[in-house]
Amino acid sequence: MKKNIFKNTILYFSVIALFLLGCGNATSAIAQEEGTAMFPLELYSEANSVSLEEALGEPMVPLAGDPKAAVIQAPQASGKVVYTSSGNNDVTMDASNSADGYIMVKYTGSASVKLKLILSGPSGIKYTYNLNSNGNYETFILSNGSGNYTVGVYKNIVDTKYSTLFTKSFQVTLKDEFAPFLRPNQYVNFNANSQVVTMAASLVKDSKNDIEKVQSIYDYVVKNITYDKQLAQTVQSGYVPVVDDVLMNKKGICFDYAAVMAAMLRSQGIPTKLVTGYTGSAYHAWISTYSKETGWVEGIIFFDGTTWRLMDPTFASTGNSSDAIMKYIGDGKNYQEKYLY
Repeated sequence: MKKNIFKNTILYFSVIALFLLGCGNATSAIAQEEGTAMFPLELYSEANSVSLEEALGEPMVPLAGDPKAAVIQAPQASGKVVYTSSGNNDVTMDASNSADGYIMVKYTGSASVKLKLILSGPSGIKYTYNLNSNGNYETFILSNGSGNYTVGVYKNIVDTKYSTLFTKSFQVTLKDEFAPFLRPNQYVNFNANSQVVTMAASLVKDSKNDIEKVQSIYDYVVKNITYDKQLAQTVQSGYVPVVDDVLMNKKGICFDYAAVMAAMLRSQGIPTKLVTGYTGSAYHAWISTYSKETGWVEGIIFFDGTTWRLMDPTFASTGNSSDAIMKYIGDGKNYQEKYLY
């Protein structure tokens, strides 16, 4: 008995150490350069030296109500409510579908510039993203529910100093409380032709309800995707998961696991939050889902037949679902939610 306890203890700490050396180092490497949406650590300065300091906020309050039927809801820039930057009109924000939980923003100026977008909602939490400079719209989620939002676009001048290109405050009243967590966005990026969508449909074809869909998708991810230690050691600032590549290569870092699963579940009409935060002292990513049977289950992905457990797909895969890791994952005290995508 004592030998078994000793073995389990060694396994537990070995896997935790492996995780901290992998995902933990990956986030540190990113944070060292400058904050992205995952790591908002950078100070943004306008040309007139007015600074914007990224603030860490409180976790989101779970949403209420029932989601609509499963359907892939592709974001659209409808052109009905559009705002542009003054002067050169290089920045365009389409808020036509803000009631559906998203806005779309594009930059049509010089293709060689480095851009940041900062989005804050009713809670005051600021989300920092990289914005592409190729002239194409990108989708940004309104994950903080109904209320007042502010978006700003900033162009890099030198080092970590940015000039302000565009700012806009606008009011949002969500017509579907689940909309922000059903659609594709910059980090959970998929469409009707994505391989993750095809795979998800195949995995859940015999499922009788959302709970069985969640379990089938979870089982597939942890059994078929392995942790990419090399990527974890070399990942650069601004890393964005490409879910079909992760699926094809069958490996990825913590953010990839969460993005693939979120994309699969959203494609099946299951509201899914991609969450970033802390497990102990390591920055990490996991998912939370909603079903009519359970409501919101924060950090879920493991169902043992009778009860839900707090589950993170990276830990489960790395630890081969050992009893020690499953016990650690099942303890909500080990998770501190920060940002929702």
